Amino acid sequence: MKILHDTILKDGLALSDSILKVDSFINHQIDPKLMNLVGKEFVKRFQDKKIDKVLTIEASGIAPAMITALELGVPMVFAKKHKPITMDNFYSTTVYSFTKEKNYNLTVSKEFIKEGENILLIDDFLSAGNAILGLRDIVNQGGANVVGVGIVIEKGFKEGRKNLLKEGFHLESLAIVEKMEKGKITLNKIK
Repeated sequence: MKILHDTILKDGLALSDSILKVDSFINHQIDPKLMNLVGKEFVKRFQDKKIDKVLTIEASGIAPAMITALELGVPMVFAKKHKPITMDNFYSTTVYSFTKEKNYNLTVSKEFIKEGENILLIDDFLSAGNAILGLRDIVNQGGANVVGVGIVIEKGFKEGRKNLLKEGFHLESLAIVEKMEKGKITLNKIK
């Protein structure tokens, strides 16, 4: 996706050889035009799937997941990192965040994951794949099916892709960072 690649190269900051800061267009400030194109691209890449719902994790996955769900005409649900006191009946799992370097308990109300639903998982980054595996755990607890995984930016030098493909996921990443060295970001060739 050329516009995403161009934006990463122009506005992304390689803080180290493994940390990519994209606060100016995905994680803190959101570029709505870019997210609109991201959502449409995910719909195109998963057009052969029957999708009943889109699931992500708060907060950075919400923007791309929301636009994808809007384009699909289905609801979007996000796993909460802090269970509110109003949530009594829920699915829960624990995932490790590479960026925050800590574990999170993710929760989704049981009313929003139904048995037999086909669910598309969307996230902003793929590193080790822990977040996606956690979301799959929640989907499995609800008796639903994961039909695909859409990632905005994949860290191709990490083990996430290998881990998810080994688990049988249909994985689509819109941009893959091959390496980051001395502040320079190298991306894969555009699909």
